[in-house]
Amino acid sequence: MGNTRRFFNLKKLLIINYSLLILFLTSCGIQKKISKSAKQVINDSSLLTAHVGISIYEPATGKYWYNYQGDKYFVPASNTKLPTCYAAMKYLGDSLKCFLAMENDTALFVFPSGDPTFLHPDYKAQPAFDFLKRSTKTIYTSDIRWKSEALGSGWSWNDYNENYMAERSPMPLYGNLLKWIQEKETTNKSEPFIIYSVPEVNWPVNFSVVNAKNFEVKRKIDENEFELVQGTEKYKELYVPFVTHGIRSSIELLSDTLGKKISLMDEQMLSKVFAKNELAVRYIKTQPLDSLLKPMMHRSDNFFAEQSLLMVSNERLGVMNDEKIIDTLLKTDFKDLPQKPRWVDGSGLSRYNLFTPQDFVAILNKMKNEFGMERIKIILPTGGTGTISNYYKADSNFIFGKTGTLSGVVAFSGFLYTKKGKLLVFSTLVNNHQASSTAVRRAVEKFIQGIRDKY
Repeated sequence: MGNTRRFFNLKKLLIINYSLLILFLTSCGIQKKISKSAKQVINDSSLLTAHVGISIYEPATGKYWYNYQGDKYFVPASNTKLPTCYAAMKYLGDSLKCFLAMENDTALFVFPSGDPTFLHPDYKAQPAFDFLKRSTKTIYTSDIRWKSEALGSGWSWNDYNENYMAERSPMPLYGNLLKWIQEKETTNKSEPFIIYSVPEVNWPVNFSVVNAKNFEVKRKIDENEFELVQGTEKYKELYVPFVTHGIRSSIELLSDTLGKKISLMDEQMLSKVFAKNELAVRYIKTQPLDSLLKPMMHRSDNFFAEQSLLMVSNERLGVMNDEKIIDTLLKTDFKDLPQKPRWVDGSGLSRYNLFTPQDFVAILNKMKNEFGMERIKIILPTGGTGTISNYYKADSNFIFGKTGTLSGVVAFSGFLYTKKGKLLVFSTLVNNHQASSTAVRRAVEKFIQGIRDKY
């Protein structure tokens, strides 16, 4: 009887070892096959001068299928929005808090939270504005929680006039952009074009007609003073960032829009406000969180990403400070990342950011484990949508990822369902290429589609 039991135990052990051997050999086989495919990408003509990092991970087994320089650091561009998105999903609740309202019988005191949807044209419903509009009390506000700079660390200063580099602020309005419109005048032939801004502003404007082909708007780097050049277009819209001056520009614009004055509290008034216990206190909420995160990831909205990180800072630390909240997140939620990133902003505009492919795999896997794939599928674009609208069209609803692009930088990280039903997490980071971004993306697309088809 004892010998029989030892025989069955030995047989069981052999079966387990054989299964592990098969699993090991299968894993080695996959790595070799993927390595062969990856070499075709790495040696592609568009990537000959580039630095490339690739990581592919299977959550079900907890194993990496492939790593090529997966532990090396790369400038990630807008893949930086992935840790920002994770932090927002974890700490901002289900709805955005536009501001903290404290009021008594005669006054309303508003402490903004950095909500970028406030009077943003993409959001028709504006409950925070409606709340202020209904109030018959004297309205005061404060930037006491604002501890950041308008522009992020390492941002390219000469892009200040571009719509993708709107300034950060404690109380954003209109996405911190002015929409300038040139349209053909149909009633006054002596002035064939009219040019105006939305919202209308009283800031200095210099106008010139120089027979230019294209309508142009240029702002002074540090002031809200604009130079307009008339073009030939019958209708043209241009979005130009305005100088926020902390909270001052928002107070001016919001007062005009509301039709009533908003005053900035001084330190003496702030002390009195916080000393009063009889004030009614509540948060004024605006949009569902995911209605912010989806466009942030689909169109890679830098402004939404920056303000999201600042809102997380306000929620966790009581101040809006990107440096402090990044340090906090790296010491808590992201303390176990494979390699410690250099993380400096919420959007990825800065080239100071440095992440590894394995870092992004770990962050994406945390998102999956904590928030579920169904929610992620809504927030991240799939093939044929968002920033991958021209890519992965055959793999729509089988791939969900975030792109990143700067000069010489192409990044793509996300989730892939293979044709055999396996869920993979991947990250591909390319730096220092000299080809077009399209050529690099096509090479990466061919590689990712090959993984989906074969496995």
